[in-house]
Amino acid sequence: MEKREFFFKSCDQVTRIHAIEWVPDGEIRAVLQICHGMTEHIGRYDEFARYLAAKGFYVAGHDHLGHGQSVQGEEYYGYFHETEGNAYVVGDIHKLRYWIKKHYPECPYFMLGHSMGSFLLRQYLTCRSEGLSGAVIMGTGYHCIPEVVAGQALCRLIAAFRGWKYRSRMVNAIGFGGFNRRFLPCETDLDWLTSDKEKRDEYIQDPHCGFVFTVNGYYHMFEGMKYLEKRKNIDKIQKDLPMLLISGGDDPVGAFGKGVRKVHKEYADAGIEDIELRLYEGKRHEILNETGRARVYADCWQWMERFIR
Repeated sequence: MEKREFFFKSCDQVTRIHAIEWVPDGEIRAVLQICHGMTEHIGRYDEFARYLAAKGFYVAGHDHLGHGQSVQGEEYYGYFHETEGNAYVVGDIHKLRYWIKKHYPECPYFMLGHSMGSFLLRQYLTCRSEGLSGAVIMGTGYHCIPEVVAGQALCRLIAAFRGWKYRSRMVNAIGFGGFNRRFLPCETDLDWLTSDKEKRDEYIQDPHCGFVFTVNGYYHMFEGMKYLEKRKNIDKIQKDLPMLLISGGDDPVGAFGKGVRKVHKEYADAGIEDIELRLYEGKRHEILNETGRARVYADCWQWMERFIR
């Protein structure tokens, strides 16, 4: 296997987007494109990518705008774009897919989105689901429209006084403040991520993880969530696209399974023909970094294998 890093220009026409590809030795049997989560980066998926590369999967992903090495400077962490932030982040996902598809046009093509990346992938599927062999929606959740509209109003108010690059501890607390409640007493503010202490410590010590989002980043993330809860948008997804919804049973982002089940029902009601739901009892948000993650790796691989022809 060979791991290679490269850059491409973002839809904002300014930022250089950092990407990584894991190229297997021998025949490439399928492609998996990964969309990472909030305040992390694609390099954290190295263990999972190597696992799949050993099975003939070409794996690739990029640091979203405002993450990892896809920033213009320190002040741009957690910042997308003032007016087109959500559209540009989703657009960059397609730019990478287009580039990969040119190199591997005949390979079955899968996409995986975790956490914030799951919301981005769900948006992407409403306009670009054709040609995909399957989609893995990991660590996702449900947010009603009034909730995200209120969040956007708060971001606009703060930005009017502080600017769009301001990092609001209040907005951050609203977003994450209650996530540790089930796991008290806690060792850190991030116990909700994973019960694997070593992986949690790696996250805490990573300078590209755990930063506070700007109000711009939150605003555009809320914009995407609002888009997702409109039935007319869900109806745009190809009905024959196989989908796997997969989360930890103790994941607060998915309301400990309740939110994930709501998303599953929305897609089933919209006529998605092959949609599977799996919840891992006792596992928290980052199931790819949880104890016992070998089972999750194998389940993802075996699910994708069903659709390789």
